[in-house]
Amino acid sequence: MMESYIESGKIASKIRGEASKMIKDGTLVIDLVEYVESEILKSGAEIAFPCNVSINEIAAHYTSPANDKTKFKAGDMVKLDLGAMVDGYIADTAITVIADGNIDENYTQDEINLHEEIIEASAAGLEAAIATARAGIEVSKIGAAVHEAISEYKLNPIFNLTGHSLEQNNLHAGISIPNYDNHDNFILEEGQAIAIEPFATNGEGWVNDSPGHYIFSYLANKPFRMKNTQRVLKYIQNNHRYVPFSGRWITDEFGERRGNIALKQLAGAMAIYPYAPLREKKGYFVSQKEHTVVIEKEGCTVTTI
Repeated sequence: MMESYIESGKIASKIRGEASKMIKDGTLVIDLVEYVESEILKSGAEIAFPCNVSINEIAAHYTSPANDKTKFKAGDMVKLDLGAMVDGYIADTAITVIADGNIDENYTQDEINLHEEIIEASAAGLEAAIATARAGIEVSKIGAAVHEAISEYKLNPIFNLTGHSLEQNNLHAGISIPNYDNHDNFILEEGQAIAIEPFATNGEGWVNDSPGHYIFSYLANKPFRMKNTQRVLKYIQNNHRYVPFSGRWITDEFGERRGNIALKQLAGAMAIYPYAPLREKKGYFVSQKEHTVVIEKEGCTVTTI
């Protein structure tokens, strides 16, 4: 088990570093997403979830649909969140990068300084959390460490986003790792794997759903009269039963029209769960940094360094 966590972590870390260099003015988001996902497969690992690329006030859960025309602008605050899986054991990691290019065309220097500070705050939150994580610690203590570190920048964590425990073939395994002291007295145990992901913002610290659904997860088998919808559900059951999948993967397989009709019907019947992009409540900037760690008696091993 530990060997697989370490191997998936190495793969995810390497791809994260290479992909972050693509975040520059004029690059299509879909090109970055497809690069990350193809590199995970080329490495011999599986994709643990669709590559998330969330810009500025979008905190999470955006991945490109088919034919996405969204481009990075120089100075954008870009969150790259990716996951690799070896033998079902997952590495989940994220970084925030300021898109390279002629920043002066889009942002003032004061705005860029703010972007850099927000990014530093989420990184400081992650460092504090990793220093706190060990067997026997309450998860609320990790959240308190995150909140304290981010508050030193006079910024807020995102209070309604959390990290999560990981198990084989299970991205969200039931334990939440908060970004503030939520008084959860659940105690971590040696050998547990968790993804710690502080988000920092110059806003109030809350996210709401945005329009659109680009990421889904399988929920249950349901009967459908339309044969195309039945075929899509069967495909999801056979290929994406355990971890989230991209709507783009479905439209690539079945065509945009048929794929999107099926996804809408499946979501409406709660055969699949649709994830909406998450936007900071008032449109303020959000950064994220994330590592996967395995809990040890006196600390933790970070697999995604």
